[in-house]
Parts: sequence; structure tokens; C-alpha cells
Amino acid sequence: MRIGLQRIALLAPGLNGWEAARPILAGERAWAEQALDKPVPQSLKAGTRRRTTNTIKFAVLLAEQALAEAARAPTALVFASAAGDADITDSLCDALAQPGRPVSPTQFHNSVHNAPAGYQALASGSRAPSSSVAAGDASFAAGLLEAATTVLAERAPVLLLAYDWAGPRRLAERSGIHQSFGLALLLSPEPGPWRLDLDPPAVAEADTCADAGLEGLRQANPIARALPLLQCLAGAGHIATLPYLGELGLRVELRREH
Repeated sequence: MRIGLQRIALLAPGLNGWEAARPILAGERAWAEQALDKPVPQSLKAGTRRRTTNTIKFAVLLAEQALAEAARAPTALVFASAAGDADITDSLCDALAQPGRPVSPTQFHNSVHNAPAGYQALASGSRAPSSSVAAGDASFAAGLLEAATTVLAERAPVLLLAYDWAGPRRLAERSGIHQSFGLALLLSPEPGPWRLDLDPPAVAEADTCADAGLEGLRQANPIARALPLLQCLAGAGHIATLPYLGELGLRVELRREH
């Protein structure tokens, strides 16, 4: 599958924004861990922001950044998250373990996996369709495949939002989410600054990061498995293999168009 990549948004510890992260990912500067600020998307009204969670706000903020100067709005969106909203999962489990099971209606409403898609539609006023996927460590690759397929089927731009916000420590051992990490890719059928060629998933070993700090980050969040691809986009290579299901890998070859 051949698609274009128009814009990138990135928010992660020590990688706060694509332009700031590019020299680090290219190996021109050392990565240094820096706490990620809590997300505050301006497109959500203040009252709505108060009722939502960090995971929802994280996804909406990524969309804001990816679409800030986009020439065309996406005709569809794909949301990819390995664990959904860990804070809500933790809170609901606590409530269910208490007498009377005092589950918050707002939290129950926000607990569905596609809640960020609904809030993004409210924030942007868009009626574009969306898909929400989850596939463990393969969540980013699954989201990329879903988005690329939609681009080619619809011959129109698609926004991929991939994110997992770190929740309570007691869930991290099971979820594998020890750090927050999110990125957005605005994909298109026509060439952009980058061209991506995706091969069908095949048995292959996923790429790792040579830098110890970035490799630690890659292992600290399922969505951060995208880091080898981001390094290539920053100029550090042209082929990345991402982890997919089981022993399969998703090979992505890229070329900078301009």
C-alpha cells in the first residue's frame, strides 16, 4: 500500500512536539526525559474539559496539533489505543469493589473505547466517521493499517491518532504503559512531504532504538513502538519494521518527497 504523509504531531516525555523532537530522533541531539504536561486542548470548552479525562484530552490535543495548518480536513479518523482510559478503568474497579457499587455516570459514559472519538467530533464540529482499534503492542501498526486502507478505499485524507496516557501504577504491570505517548499522522492518497509504502504483515523481528533512552521509552508504552518509524521520518533511515500480531511485523518503507 502506498500513501502520502502530510503532517505529524508528537507528544511524549522529552519529545514535546514534532519540530522539537526531530533532531533528537535523527540522532543530532541526546534524548533527555522530561515530564509531559497534562493536556489542555483549547478546542474543548472549559466545562467539557472538566468532565473529561487526560486520555480524552490527550487525543483531542494531538488532533489539534496535527490539523492546525492542514490544507484539507480528514474525511475519516482512526483512533488507536492499547488500553483505552486506564484512569477510568481504575476508578470503575474501585467503585465496583465498594458497597453499593457507586459508579459515576460520567465515568461510565467516558469508559467506552471510542469516547475520545466522540469528544473530538464535539471539539471540531466534524461529522467524519471514525474507527477505534486496540491490539496490545500491535495497536499502532493496527491503526496504521486501518488508516492506510481507509485512505486507499476512500481516496481521501485520514487522520490517525495513536495514544496511551499512563494511568495508575498498579495497572502498569498489566498494561505495559509506564509513560504517556501519543502521535498523530495525517495521511493522504496523494504524495506529501513523505511517501509511505506498507508491505503486508509477515514474520519479521520488530526494530528497536539504538539510543538506550529512546529504547526505554519505546518499551514503556505500546504506542511508542512507533519510535523506529518516527526516527526514519526524522531522517535516520528509510525502512522500519513495527511489531504486529504474534510473530508478524509490519514493514514500512518511506521516502521524503520534498
